[in-house]
Amino acid sequence: MSIRRACSCLRIDTSLYHYKSKRGNQATLKARIKEIAATRVRYGYRRVHVPLRREGWPVNAIRIYRLYKELGLQIRNKTPKRRVKAKLREDRAEAVHSNDFWAMDFVHDQLATGRKIRVLTVVDTFSRFSPVVNPRFSYRGEDVVATLEQACRSVGYPKTIRIDQGSEFLSLDLDLWAYQRDVDLDFSRPGKPIENAFIESFNGKFRNECLNAHWFLTLEDYNTVRPHSAIGNKPPNSLMNGSSPASPL
Repeated sequence: MSIRRACSCLRIDTSLYHYKSKRGNQATLKARIKEIAATRVRYGYRRVHVPLRREGWPVNAIRIYRLYKELGLQIRNKTPKRRVKAKLREDRAEAVHSNDFWAMDFVHDQLATGRKIRVLTVVDTFSRFSPVVNPRFSYRGEDVVATLEQACRSVGYPKTIRIDQGSEFLSLDLDLWAYQRDVDLDFSRPGKPIENAFIESFNGKFRNECLNAHWFLTLEDYNTVRPHSAIGNKPPNSLMNGSSPASPL
């Protein structure tokens, strides 16, 4: 049977039979969706759609939803014991200069009166310099942004900040700030503190040497006096000029 006869029987126009999609396989868009989902492992398709629109992709949320499902990126409500996305953390690069990678987290403590405080801590994973140790009674996303902005004006902006998935770090305020300052937010997986080992180590020392021993200790004491075994028993300030770390003694 001819094409014209078949189309006539099916009551469709022959142009529909000959139509070829101009969309292609959308490989570039799929690759970008996978990149976003790799660094922001708890993003659903709606939140993936936001940075894509910011980057100028002329796509709607429905299209992102379809591609998101095709790539098998759906977020499960029940987290499995062994996450399939563990491989997404294998390609983490090491810092070679100051401000390549910062690590950030909170430490909880309380005053002599019993009132609880939260301390935002940040450490440069190359120099071990700490640009932020900031205590407050409460912290919101906008407070994190204000503290980071103040520190960055003094020491510069990092390329990447490694953080966990606390509500203050998942806030739209921090997300917008990072986008405007061209800073990548690298989220660790829930229940995997080892993926942000630098800040875990820093917070452990901060608690043992400061919070458990004194009512307060100045940040200058940590950055200019205390020796770090990881950088040849030098204080963090000694590496802020861009020199390479010495071998541990």
